Amino acid sequence: MNRRWLLDHYPDGPATEACWRLAESPMPQPGPGQILVKLRWLSMDPYMRGRISPAANYAAGVQPGEVMQGGGVGEVIASNHPEWKPGDLAEAMGMGWQDHAVLTPDLPGAARVNRVPEGVPEQATLSWLGMPGLTAWTGLTEIGRPLPGDTVVISAASGAVGQVAGQIAKAMGARVVAIAGSDEKLAHCRDIGYDAAVSHRSPTLAADLRAACPDGVHVFFDNTGGVIHDTVLAQLATHARVIICGRIAVVDKAAEEDIGLRASARLIVTRARVQGLVVFDWWHQREAAMAQIARLWRDGKLLYREDVLEGLERAPEAFVRMMQGRNFGKQLVRL
Repeated sequence: MNRRWLLDHYPDGPATEACWRLAESPMPQPGPGQILVKLRWLSMDPYMRGRISPAANYAAGVQPGEVMQGGGVGEVIASNHPEWKPGDLAEAMGMGWQDHAVLTPDLPGAARVNRVPEGVPEQATLSWLGMPGLTAWTGLTEIGRPLPGDTVVISAASGAVGQVAGQIAKAMGARVVAIAGSDEKLAHCRDIGYDAAVSHRSPTLAADLRAACPDGVHVFFDNTGGVIHDTVLAQLATHARVIICGRIAVVDKAAEEDIGLRASARLIVTRARVQGLVVFDWWHQREAAMAQIARLWRDGKLLYREDVLEGLERAPEAFVRMMQGRNFGKQLVRL
């Protein structure tokens, strides 16, 4: 039998563990050109919140009664594909919250099944050497494009995307400022190379950010939205670039409630550019970006932290933990 977490119902407000139910089904069997994978790791990512909403989103939604979707790493245990054999390690965005998954390696784009490279931790393909790493890389190299000496501010700076983005920006010669939510997370950001760190819980957030960015903010990598977004936009430098990547701070709010400081005047004065980032638009650059990121890691210029819960049964707990900001680093589940 195959254990699977099914979406029980759409959340009304913040997601809770009760949104899913654990069920069993017969072991799936691979068809022609497919492989059967035994899951070893599950990835928890903020974009998955949009998948459990009835509203249209850039990622395909999960309907009540369907297996919860998400990325993972697993071992091939049966193969009907000539290029895959039992024992190979595979990573894919469509593993799902389950013990076993049937995958089709020849699908294109983000649906593709990727081999886990040798010489790196296998779960790295779910964080710095996977989708979060590609998000950080393309956000900075394609949209933010910091110049040496520019000040780059990154919110959720200790998270899966933030900790990679900060170190990439540092490698590009920028001065990098972290925004995070605890003393421990702020200390971690300093340890991995951030030049300054500011708590978003501070009652003097605007003043703290101004002190950390005396020349203004040239590049803002926004992973949160909300009050943090408003505070940073009020301090943009001339010709700043703003990368809108995530909105975890307001994701559970209704659209009519997700309103804050109106920044249009500041955008006119600074002639800033604001652009949304959906990593799937840049999936064709994955291999080239991963090669560059792996080089940083081999050179000792990329450090990272993981937050791991044990067992498939803890998948909903891990998701809720991440959405509440209680994780420290990349949130994973080890099966």
